[in-house]
Amino acid sequence: MCPSPTSERSEQIQPVVSVITPTFNEADNVPILVQRIHDALGDVAHEIIVADDDSPDRTWEVAERLAERDPTITVMRRFHDPGLSASVLDAMTIARGDTLAVIDADLQHDTSILPQMVQMVTDDTADVVVGSRSTAGGGYGDWSLHRRVVSWVATLIARLLLRVPVSDPMSGYFVVSRRTYEASAANINPKGFKILLEFIGRNRDLRVSEVGYEFSNRVHGETKLNRSVIRSYLLGVAELWVGRQINPTFLLYLLVGIVGLLVNSVAFWVAEWIGFPLIDTGLNDAIDPIATSFIFSVQLSILALFVMNNEFTFWEQRYRGWTLVPAFAVFQVMSLVGTGVHVAVFTFLQENGFLLSILGGATRVVHNLLGAVIALIINWYLNTTYLWRRRS
Repeated sequence: MCPSPTSERSEQIQPVVSVITPTFNEADNVPILVQRIHDALGDVAHEIIVADDDSPDRTWEVAERLAERDPTITVMRRFHDPGLSASVLDAMTIARGDTLAVIDADLQHDTSILPQMVQMVTDDTADVVVGSRSTAGGGYGDWSLHRRVVSWVATLIARLLLRVPVSDPMSGYFVVSRRTYEASAANINPKGFKILLEFIGRNRDLRVSEVGYEFSNRVHGETKLNRSVIRSYLLGVAELWVGRQINPTFLLYLLVGIVGLLVNSVAFWVAEWIGFPLIDTGLNDAIDPIATSFIFSVQLSILALFVMNNEFTFWEQRYRGWTLVPAFAVFQVMSLVGTGVHVAVFTFLQENGFLLSILGGATRVVHNLLGAVIALIINWYLNTTYLWRRRS
């Protein structure tokens, strides 16, 4: 992490507000954003901290050239722990204002409401003020249906699981008092995408207000919304919901596993309903004839689990291109170990008539499900130890 030398000159004036903007490949947007912040805040003493994750487009260099002429700008070129939340937290450690504002550099946040947001915090009428697209006066602009659905689902998850008192918990535009930051800093997880959730999700006693604004379309650069961002968001919500005692990646693996179990059970039920022929193992009474529906459901769930885990659970270690072929082969072999346990449990429960008197015709489906749950746990260990272990 490398703060700009101009930070020494900016100490000549004590800022009322420190405006923090985390950046990655925003070279075209930073000059425009800086001017908009200056225009919005006017005579309010402020500093601007550009926290850049060593952007390939050299955003940090553009910001440093601006800082040479503008003593209110401090540039942090970060070489470690990349990510939006970590960037914001690093910038907050060197911010000097009693009020801390966070705004994206993509020019989609309306800087005209910034003075109102800052005033609400400095007047002590709120601990956190959120720039909201969902409250009165707000809007999402020309968003696609896909982005609206993603945002709606993410907001629903946060409001149901975390009970956050805002209409737009996905906002990356907010102002927080220094007092609130200092009280929360030790507990905030720097991993994640939405730093706002870390503040309001961990402290239910905060006074939170919202100011509506119309979200603008991105003009320069590319959107950061992708599967990695969605995954990071879900990891953050999971960690806030259950605490740090449980590995949030395991929760994602479990979520994928539940989907896999649903695929397995539905496929098994459909195959049973269609009436796939039985395969005689030739072992007579040693093992009951195994239904083709069982083999079909297991293979389909293996394929679904591999795709979902590779593209979702283990995003950082995911395989791409031709490496998918040997990776799936290894996954298939590992899954056969779990499947062996699955078959053993299924057969044992079938032979002993477990729950038969209670469930009747549904017994086979339940036995299949119980075997799959045990296999899921075994496969977690194998996959994280051998296939998707962290690679340098």
